[in-house]
Amino acid sequence: MNETFMKEKPILPLIASMSLPAVVSMIVNSLYNIIDSFFVAMISEDALTAVSLVFPMQNFVNAVSIGFGVGLNAVISICLGAKQNDTAHTAATHGMVLSVVHGVVLTAVTFALIPSFLRMFTDDEAVVSMGLTYAYIVFGFSTILTIGLAYEKMFQAVGRMNVTMIALICGCLTNIVGDPILIFGFGPIPAMGIAGAAWATGLGQTVSLAVYLAVCRYKPLQVRISSAYLVWNPLLDKRLYGIGIPAVLNMGLPSLLVSALNGMLAPFSPIYVVILGIYYKLQTFLYMPSNGIIQGVRPLIGYNFGAGEYGRVGALYRTTLGLNSLIMIGGTVVCFAVPDVLIGWFTENPETIRLGASALRIISCGFIVSALSVTASGALEGLGKGVPSLLISLLRYVVVIIPAAFVCVSLWGPDGIWHCFWIAEGVAALLAFFIYRRTASAAMGKAGK
Repeated sequence: MNETFMKEKPILPLIASMSLPAVVSMIVNSLYNIIDSFFVAMISEDALTAVSLVFPMQNFVNAVSIGFGVGLNAVISICLGAKQNDTAHTAATHGMVLSVVHGVVLTAVTFALIPSFLRMFTDDEAVVSMGLTYAYIVFGFSTILTIGLAYEKMFQAVGRMNVTMIALICGCLTNIVGDPILIFGFGPIPAMGIAGAAWATGLGQTVSLAVYLAVCRYKPLQVRISSAYLVWNPLLDKRLYGIGIPAVLNMGLPSLLVSALNGMLAPFSPIYVVILGIYYKLQTFLYMPSNGIIQGVRPLIGYNFGAGEYGRVGALYRTTLGLNSLIMIGGTVVCFAVPDVLIGWFTENPETIRLGASALRIISCGFIVSALSVTASGALEGLGKGVPSLLISLLRYVVVIIPAAFVCVSLWGPDGIWHCFWIAEGVAALLAFFIYRRTASAAMGKAGK
């Protein structure tokens, strides 16, 4: 397969062919998370609590793995576009070796920290014991996870999105089928309880990696992983981390925001904390297709930038912005039309539904302009500009919204928290426009010299 289709195929069909598998993958992954929680809850409420307490550290491992993969994806796609094939092979080799190192380090760190981490949130030793059982098994698969995600980003970098979709679906199905069998037992397989849930997660990750390895054996990647390319190249490694570290931080910022807002809402009533949690569950469905489009477009922008097709980079950016704007318009209409129905999916409390519907209408005022920030941030990652991308995320999740929340909550009480969302999105979108325009122009001007 020749990746030159990324600079030859018409823009809209190209984005659709690259993004649709990513969107499907994200939907399947979200479905798996829901089903996984369902089966764990069937063990006991303590089991669900234990898994929930482990989740932040699990999320950190995923963020490190995916974030570094974003850097690997960008460097490979830019190098392939510029016909710097040897550099692309070297990036792939270094990226894989570093992913193995990350997996080993993450395993050691999580094993060392998880006992004290769990006891920070609970004194119930039964919950701690179950959490440790689950965590030691799940984190034992960290290296398999980091290698699998490195392969995922490499396949995406060369435009083979269908492979990543198939690998993720196979892994998720393994997990979904494995959960009830390993948790409750089946035939000769004994009931393992919460340990079974952890083994099912690890087996799912292993199956995904096996799919990548099998595909590589019979239809190799366009980039080669070989000891011949394992040469000292600190500048290349700096490029990988220069994009990867900001991407890791990008993924962690929403968690920081939720913690800060929960701290402001809790003194008013637990209902407001519940509403914020419901909103973040709902916005996942809105931003999921948008993020899927970004996943598909990121390597396209990188490849065309590397190839010097700057007009095409602009067309990709504008088309992506248009598609994301349509998604956000649709989300805004739904949130204004039936907010009570949406909140009612998660609670039967009439007061929560009433207050939640009002909150959803206010928050959704910022959806449409957020398309600009989301698109600009993803496009900058595709151009290999991780720091400006992180700056946009900082504006959305920290720099504007948290100070705005302090001011708004003092003026309007808990409703002020909801207003700070559209205020932050508006300010961030305006600044994102200038950040993207200036950074992209500078990058293309420098590359063109």
